[in-house]
Amino acid sequence: MLTNQVRPVPDTGATVMTRAADDRPILTATGITKRFPGVLALDNVHLELRRGEVHALCGENGAGKSTLMKIITGLYQTDEGEVVFKGEKRHFQSIQEAQAVGITMIHQELNLVPHLTVAENIYLAREPRKGLFINNRKMEADAQVYLDRLKVNIKASDPVLSLTVARQQMVEIAKALSLNAEVLIMDEPTSSLTESEIDRLFEIIQELKAQGVGIIYISHRLDELRRIVDRVTVMRDGRYVSTRDLAAITVDDIVAAMVGRALEDKFPERTSTPTAEEIFAVHGLSRDKVFENIGFTLRRGEILGFAGLMGAGRTEVARAIFGADPKTRGTVTLAGRALDIRSPIDAINAGIAYLSEDRKLNGLAVRMSVKDNITMANMAAVTDRFGFINDAAERKAAQRYVGLLNIKTPSLTQIVRNLSGGNQQKVVIGKWLFRDSRVLFFDEPTRGIDVGAKFAIYQLLDKLARDGVGVILITSELPEILGMTDRVVVFHEGEVTGILETRQTSQEEIMQYASGVKHMSC
Repeated sequence: MLTNQVRPVPDTGATVMTRAADDRPILTATGITKRFPGVLALDNVHLELRRGEVHALCGENGAGKSTLMKIITGLYQTDEGEVVFKGEKRHFQSIQEAQAVGITMIHQELNLVPHLTVAENIYLAREPRKGLFINNRKMEADAQVYLDRLKVNIKASDPVLSLTVARQQMVEIAKALSLNAEVLIMDEPTSSLTESEIDRLFEIIQELKAQGVGIIYISHRLDELRRIVDRVTVMRDGRYVSTRDLAAITVDDIVAAMVGRALEDKFPERTSTPTAEEIFAVHGLSRDKVFENIGFTLRRGEILGFAGLMGAGRTEVARAIFGADPKTRGTVTLAGRALDIRSPIDAINAGIAYLSEDRKLNGLAVRMSVKDNITMANMAAVTDRFGFINDAAERKAAQRYVGLLNIKTPSLTQIVRNLSGGNQQKVVIGKWLFRDSRVLFFDEPTRGIDVGAKFAIYQLLDKLARDGVGVILITSELPEILGMTDRVVVFHEGEVTGILETRQTSQEEIMQYASGVKHMSC
């Protein structure tokens, strides 16, 4: 436990002795080297974390950030180097061992058990007991205190399966708070949160920082670092690059250190040009109590954006079009032909693809290889007339998209769950590109992806639109909407409140429609 201070407590009204960051490191990792078959994941990496400090760890996908954190938390064992925690050398053999001494991590890929309740997830393997039995009443009451501290509308008795990705992220944060960690590692904690949820998270981070907790903060949203971060360590290609005070550098400096070059533009120059030809249309699409009377068109050569606040219905509409969820009524037309879509198989056969925002749950077979994942949606292209897989054809197809998307993997046979989050996302995109889909819904395609990889995906979206593929971009990032779309469909509480020409609108106007302040006239 921390000395000379009060630990973080559920009662937000309690008096808490605070302590600002000092120069004493609570955690150091020195000379860390990690090898996997065929790849040197970490090469002599260094990191120092002080008490009461928020220390950002930045780098492109595949730079080694998550691998380093897994070594610190005991999930992986280092080949060379050492970890020192509170002045003592440590070689944690498990996550539980690291947690027991005060080190915990909120992973980018959520690690919750869907069929259990929120309280059961928060106290998994450490449930309060009353004799031989679990004290469910106490467990739910204790869990609710941490949920209320985050000011989120989640009940401890709610099943995790019923929660959105954003709410599941808040459950992970509540779990970390309940562990009373002295070192807290946050891997992309804001990737699924709304602005108000982010604001509350940052308040919690400031409280923990004032109480002497050291926080390692991993994020590709570099603009948000100014609000909470003290120092920044940059990694590139598994190697340590630099550690700087954030106050002494700019975001452009961080990006240049990450990618090894200056990145002048966040978005590529558009080469696709919208035409008047409508290639895809939706009219009167409804699902009772979820969304009502949704209508829009997609033109050849354009990128159409879906914007709106969390829970506005953007993803629900896309899933209904794709056949993943039922619709009550409405028509979907592709190239002038009405479609009867009752399942995702119907949508795929018609030429419609949906890239889910939750790649781990709905986009990937994480225990299968890169090669298998890329080709699985179009097996007919890599099998002979007897149904046997042509290994050479499958490898050729997979290698094409690994190269096109710059997927960082030691081989085509690498298991997907061993890739970084951003590279997993690229595998999903490769799968649907290999299918030669005619309309692609991209639901938060750059979530958890670094700035360099984002630029490559933006270029890919533009190329698809230029080649005549219908592209619909669902994103919570308004700069992404303004930088990459031609028109934007704005959702509010299950309705389309506006369809705007991107070049003639602004973030402020989009937010007015997204908040229901404005509504398009009939």
